[in-house]
Amino acid sequence: MSSFIKAILLTSLFSFIITINTHAQPQNPTYDLVVYGGTSAGISTAIEASRLGKSVVLIEPTGRVGGLTTGGLGQTDIGNKMVVGGISREFYQGIKRYYENPDNWKWQKRSEYKDAGQTRTESGEDAMWTFEPSAAMSVYRDMMAKEKITLVYRQRLNRETGVKLDGRRIIEITMETGQKYAGRMFVDATYEGDLMAASGVGYTVGREANSQYGESLNGVQANRIGITLSGTVSHNGYNHNFTEGVDPYVRKGDPSSGLLPFITEGGRPGIDGTGTKGLQAYCFRMTLTDHPDNRIPFQKPEGYNELEYELLFRNYEAGYNRVPWINSDMPNRKTDTNNRDGFSTDFIGQNYAYPEASYAEREQIVERHRQYQQGLMWSLANHPRIPENIRKEVSRWGTCRDEYEREDGWQQQLYIREARRMVGDYMMTQKNCEGMEVVTDPVGMAAYTMDSHNVQRYVDANGFVKNEGNVEAHGFPPYPVSYRSIVPKKDECPNLLVPVCVSSTHIAFGSIRMEPVFMVLGQSAAVAAALAIDMNVAVQEVPYETLKSRLLERGQVLTLENAIR
Repeated sequence: MSSFIKAILLTSLFSFIITINTHAQPQNPTYDLVVYGGTSAGISTAIEASRLGKSVVLIEPTGRVGGLTTGGLGQTDIGNKMVVGGISREFYQGIKRYYENPDNWKWQKRSEYKDAGQTRTESGEDAMWTFEPSAAMSVYRDMMAKEKITLVYRQRLNRETGVKLDGRRIIEITMETGQKYAGRMFVDATYEGDLMAASGVGYTVGREANSQYGESLNGVQANRIGITLSGTVSHNGYNHNFTEGVDPYVRKGDPSSGLLPFITEGGRPGIDGTGTKGLQAYCFRMTLTDHPDNRIPFQKPEGYNELEYELLFRNYEAGYNRVPWINSDMPNRKTDTNNRDGFSTDFIGQNYAYPEASYAEREQIVERHRQYQQGLMWSLANHPRIPENIRKEVSRWGTCRDEYEREDGWQQQLYIREARRMVGDYMMTQKNCEGMEVVTDPVGMAAYTMDSHNVQRYVDANGFVKNEGNVEAHGFPPYPVSYRSIVPKKDECPNLLVPVCVSSTHIAFGSIRMEPVFMVLGQSAAVAAALAIDMNVAVQEVPYETLKSRLLERGQVLTLENAIR
């Protein structure tokens, strides 16, 4: 039986299990909570709603739940594990239990796995922080199967006319199929913010100017190199860039021949600190293996265009000398493989249209990213202009036969690092990350570096190609995330919560946007929604002290004083 057929059968069985755990429902029930988006945040929201005795439907637009957590991001970006509490921590504890079962070590012995990097699991920890996508899926399934959750697959919101309002209050949403879901409270847990946008809630896309919120790391970042910010916070904006001397023109030294593919039109980055509509780059977090019985060799994609990789070849010829990836070991001889250096898996500048694009246009963007990345991997493994030692190393690896539904071993979930971001009554900014402003209504804590991948590729003053947009600012402690940042302005919508596309600037979102934090915020959203229902108030009117008490009871970490030691 093929991996694809097995995956379909498992998905169908899982959907059946979840459905039989629900109460008998009328044809079109009104749920206490309608959660749109089966990401890690959506799953956490649905689990908590069920535990609080609320009826809940979790609607996943695709055929696979878990978002990036089940889509290749096994090298968990955390920053400080002590502030991961509640359902989020339960998940990582579940990962540890999963790998304590010898039956789950198929491709290597447990003793052979040595995790490393920022999320290594230390001796004596109650959780494990690196995992295969299939392990994450197994843990999520176990967690949800214990709850009363109606799980719905392959239902996409009608983004044009699918949100029914009573005043500003959402009362029902309609899918492209015509299926309707009525609810008392709604949660948008998508990476894109589709329900939020369709409900008329204000949002933004791209990078704000530094001047807008008094920041220093927003907007264009073409010339920021190794500076120190407020006291202890350092920033290096020159990482993930080209070797010096890489020519940007189709014919070297000849501007009349035109710029090579994917360099910003006109070749200029813009003025430092000014706002742009560009997005930090997307990629696939590849799940690779070097086990010969599980490995699918890299294939040249249909439509391969050698010119699209000319900058890669020139970068090597200019002296670059390593494999352009971060190949983090996961259990069972697999990896979480991410972008590194000047020309890598990030498809820089090719995602700008994604947030507002139609579903069909998004599918084309996703497929174009896959084609680019497949061509990159084939080039690294086979092209004669790639150094032999690099080709030899990359050729050891391939996609996995046993992880995803696609026969070629590639996942469907693209790494949507950032899309829409809500504009609420409170905007999380760089000042919050650095502790210069501390919120008084926390619903979770973030702890990761202020991080942005590159946004554009340009020609520098010397006539060579460079990337722009990378920010890595660190050195600050965990900080609280405001409740007001996960709810819209009251006059825009009184019964919607947004735990993923939170109200924050680009650079603050670069720190908040981590899967453990999304799970934390999803759980907090469910607690707030339940309180709003019980008290018959808008989500903006939930008394914070009551919410805080309930969150602490549910194991959430809101301050360093109640961090998990």
